Amino acid sequence: MDPATLLRDAAFVVVAYLSGSIPMGVLAARLSGGPDPRTIGSGRTGGTNALRALGRTWAALVVVGDLAKGTLPVLLARLAGAGAGVEVACGLAAVIGASRSIFLGFGGGRGVGTGVGTLLVIQPVAVLLTAPVFVIVILVTRYVSLGSLVSSAAIFPAMLLLWLVASGWVSPAYLVYAAVGPVVIWIAHADNIQRLIAGTERKFDLGLLIGHRPGAR
Repeated sequence: MDPATLLRDAAFVVVAYLSGSIPMGVLAARLSGGPDPRTIGSGRTGGTNALRALGRTWAALVVVGDLAKGTLPVLLARLAGAGAGVEVACGLAAVIGASRSIFLGFGGGRGVGTGVGTLLVIQPVAVLLTAPVFVIVILVTRYVSLGSLVSSAAIFPAMLLLWLVASGWVSPAYLVYAAVGPVVIWIAHADNIQRLIAGTERKFDLGLLIGHRPGAR
């Protein structure tokens, strides 16, 4: 690989990390004049906590923003013809940025929305296969964290299935991403995992989806 290409690919990865680092929940709070999501609930900046702090409209914007900050850098790498390996590196960088944001002292969200955004470019069919897992687990248990953990773990089997069915269509690099990406997300959920084991994890209030705004609890 020539130095110019190497420098270009490194720039893509840095841009992906910075994109993932953009704290959508904090920006939404400042624009809306609402409470900083870091001050309530889980203290994270993702869509679920934004829903608790800011309501449905702003939470929806946070979710869209989190998806975009994963989708755009990977799409940029693809349009530039950087190759599957660089797309995967950009995806990982964006997810790490989402959970370890340079703009928030290396805090942030869990990286789930951003991870889904990267997969919408890398392999959208895998998202379609695992999205029902996310929804069903939350509806049955009312634990968003558990839905995120189980559905992220399901990404690798889904990608492996796609690779087996059409190996020429799914790059082996994407299999690596499907194995490593969920590990990053699970690490970001370390405190949730501890609370799930202890039985103290916060359950999701489904009433929030229809506009019910109870006080933070």
